[in-house]
Amino acid sequence: MLSTTTVRAVNSLTERWARGVPTAGGTVFTAAGLWPLLAALASGADGAAGKELADALGVPAASAAERARELLGALGRLPGVAAAVGLWTAPALRVSPEWTAGLPAHLHQSLTGPEIQPQLDAWAARHTDGQIEEFPLRVQPDTILLLASALAVRTDWIRPFKAGVLCPGTGPWADREFAGLYRFTSLLDRVAVAGTPAGPVSELRVLGAGGIDVHLLVGEENARPGEVLGGGLGILAGRHRRVTGDLLPYGEAGPGVRVRAVRSEVPRHQLMAEVARFTVTAEHDLLADAGRFGLGTVSRQEPDGSGHLPGICADPPLEVRAAAQSATATFGALGFRAAAVTALGVAVGSAPAPPPYRVRRVEFTTDRPFGFLAVHRTSRLVLAAGWVEQPDPYEPEPLEWDEEEWDEEER
Repeated sequence: MLSTTTVRAVNSLTERWARGVPTAGGTVFTAAGLWPLLAALASGADGAAGKELADALGVPAASAAERARELLGALGRLPGVAAAVGLWTAPALRVSPEWTAGLPAHLHQSLTGPEIQPQLDAWAARHTDGQIEEFPLRVQPDTILLLASALAVRTDWIRPFKAGVLCPGTGPWADREFAGLYRFTSLLDRVAVAGTPAGPVSELRVLGAGGIDVHLLVGEENARPGEVLGGGLGILAGRHRRVTGDLLPYGEAGPGVRVRAVRSEVPRHQLMAEVARFTVTAEHDLLADAGRFGLGTVSRQEPDGSGHLPGICADPPLEVRAAAQSATATFGALGFRAAAVTALGVAVGSAPAPPPYRVRRVEFTTDRPFGFLAVHRTSRLVLAAGWVEQPDPYEPEPLEWDEEEWDEEER
């Protein structure tokens, strides 16, 4: 069982990452895959590097390794989730046995030979069910230690969507055709609108099997991705009040949300969800914004040549030379899939009579770029997050003509 402290710490890193999401282009990332690696570094760091890593982690460096073991162990027990950690070291590197003993359960292999890159690629593919086919880092001649995590998430919708076409009439996607997904339900509380510091954010919660849900987030047209994702994380943490579909006012109730009264054959309220199907992939160079992830100090060599990771190896001095994550996510009619591999490289230096009932209909649509969070329902741990700038294109099915019938009609 995940502790509230660990969940809060990982989700805080997710929010920290989300605040730096670029204003253009789609993306996907998982702080749950990066957090254990930062925790492992923190357990072997000292001085300013240890403090910076602890600040990014949200927990003291002294307890970071224990919480990383807790996190990876819990992830591995969740239905639909697979997690793995790998450590590769150069044969000549004398790694502290106390440090390796504190790591989560992991594979430890030698970092040597020309075949090492294909082996790393195979490790990434194996532990992500083939979603990530290449390891995010290329081994360099001066790489003496690699620490990596793999995380794969899969959930099937409790109630599948139906496929169709999404063609927004207004906004940045007006008159464009995308692959659409549709679903009706009478559970109005699946949709909510919340006020956030960046304006209203609308949320649709799509429930999946195994306790894993996906929250789709729509903000105002001028809202930045980081603001919308941050708003969704604030909703998840209870910082922003959700007004659910049964309590929303009639009319345009929020971004992508409309409430109206309609006639119905049955006395049940209606929620109509009209969303975009999407697949997003991303490659992240974590050292390009090293300070955001607590890697600023540990990736710089000290003037006196000393290292920042004496708890891993006192001699030679070590520094992080590369840090990257490859991630992907797919939202479809039947379910959601996501995966990420994160790695740190360490080196030296008109109608009939109306129906009888008048009911409330809440309509939710992703009619503009939007965010998403994949969330473990019970703990509220965010497993993956991202932004959809360009949904999947709509591809109409080809018409199939019955040649015999056609010929007969022609005659």
